[in-house]
Amino acid sequence: MQNSNDIIVRFGNMEDAETTLDIQSSVIAESDYLLTTPEENKKTLLEHKAWIQKRIENDNETYIVAQKDGKVIGFIAFKNGSNRKRTAHTGSFGLLVHKNFRGLGVGEVLLTALLDWAEKNPSIEKVSLAVFSTNQKAISLYKKMGFREEGRKIKEFKISEHEYWDDVLMYKLV
Repeated sequence: MQNSNDIIVRFGNMEDAETTLDIQSSVIAESDYLLTTPEENKKTLLEHKAWIQKRIENDNETYIVAQKDGKVIGFIAFKNGSNRKRTAHTGSFGLLVHKNFRGLGVGEVLLTALLDWAEKNPSIEKVSLAVFSTNQKAISLYKKMGFREEGRKIKEFKISEHEYWDDVLMYKLV
């Protein structure tokens, strides 16, 4: 798809499953910014492959990976709103980058590739996301890329006995 600062971005395939599952598991283990907690993370390789297959088979969904020096270092996946007529023009994405490659522009390169794909897809008109209100680095990236806040789910996430975080809903029309 594209090459930026020695980072190659391409559509993912089944051969990427093990690496992207490892990235997902490591991000879940180290980050406070994902809904899944480490003890809840039980996704098997078979389940992950089935999830990838759904993205690959659906023309209105995608799975994109970033590589550096031949190794997958991050991925972004877009899931279509649904098979219902009134939400088929929308979808949301998840973005994960291996900790050793954060802060190097990998997320921006992946997000650019996703937006390019969405702009070329005649069915997709709106790209959405949800992000923890405390994840300021991600929110800054999304704003830089033209996303706007469209709402919040207040106290959506209970972090501890007396600590709650909002879920920030953002979108970009393509």
